[in-house]
Amino acid sequence: MQFTTIVAFALAATASVHGVPLQKRIAQVIADSTTKWEQACDAAGGGAKCNQVAVASFGTLLAAPGPCEQQNAADNMVDLAKTLNNDANMIKFAQIFAQQPRNSPTSQSVPYCQSAPRNAELKGLFQCQFQGDNPKTFVGGTAVGGAGTIPFGMNAPLNPAGSCPANPSGPIADGSQLVDLTQNPGVGGSTSSASTTGGSTGNSTVVTPSSDATSSTPSAAVATVAASPVGAIPSTTPASGGGGFKLSNGQSAQKLNAQFATLTAASSCTANTNACVGGAFAQCVGGKFMTTPCGSGLTCAALPLVNSPGTSITCTTTADAEARIAATGAQGGITGSG
Repeated sequence: MQFTTIVAFALAATASVHGVPLQKRIAQVIADSTTKWEQACDAAGGGAKCNQVAVASFGTLLAAPGPCEQQNAADNMVDLAKTLNNDANMIKFAQIFAQQPRNSPTSQSVPYCQSAPRNAELKGLFQCQFQGDNPKTFVGGTAVGGAGTIPFGMNAPLNPAGSCPANPSGPIADGSQLVDLTQNPGVGGSTSSASTTGGSTGNSTVVTPSSDATSSTPSAAVATVAASPVGAIPSTTPASGGGGFKLSNGQSAQKLNAQFATLTAASSCTANTNACVGGAFAQCVGGKFMTTPCGSGLTCAALPLVNSPGTSITCTTTADAEARIAATGAQGGITGSG
């Protein structure tokens, strides 16, 4: 299942103030980062789950997600590969994805995750930086040696700065895809089934079926977990007490879906927020929604979380979305008006 996504580079310069050098946003066509993984997944028989995980994963390369969310997404990519006979190509491309540079809003290096991955195949991997990123200062103004500036498990700054195991010579060209530069993830055997214990402690934007599923055929991943408002498309705050957050989550998902139904590609939005537009997964880039079509037979929808307060945005079937919302006790279908 292949798809083409138009995602703008959105390279924007910030004004120079009192002689401070201009800083530009360094970005990329994020959908290109998972194309080869999705093709391998399709070939391995992953079906609709391939597109769902791919969409959820490439969104973690944006500037807003936390430092461990890309690694968590790569873990989900490996998890799915292990259900498909430990598909070697899927694991290889997941390892390379884990090392793809992330967008930098300020031409500064992007902090590294400080937690271990769930899967041993990702141990020791961390993202490269783009060549335009300042190698001495990380996003937030942190100097090399400060928190998040040294990859997990290491005790000294990278040399050369901006490198990663798949590209040990240094950073890669701005906006380029590591997977187009190498097919070698820079680690040993990529088909080991061993996993680390404990897992990552970072807040993930990807939820696997085992952790938050309500039906017998759950989606493999969701694009955004939102216990807090989803940017310009606010979700309601889950109620406390009484029946807990279950019903409130269902009602919040309905309200989001009703709001999504009013959106078009021309609707204004807040940068780096997610929504559904015309049945497609949408990300706000430069104040405009850029859409990614869901797989065949799927549509984008807000869903209630099960194990915590909040909602998620994902590609799923209409029947699955209706079932998940109904399971919370919320009435009226996907939007609450049915």
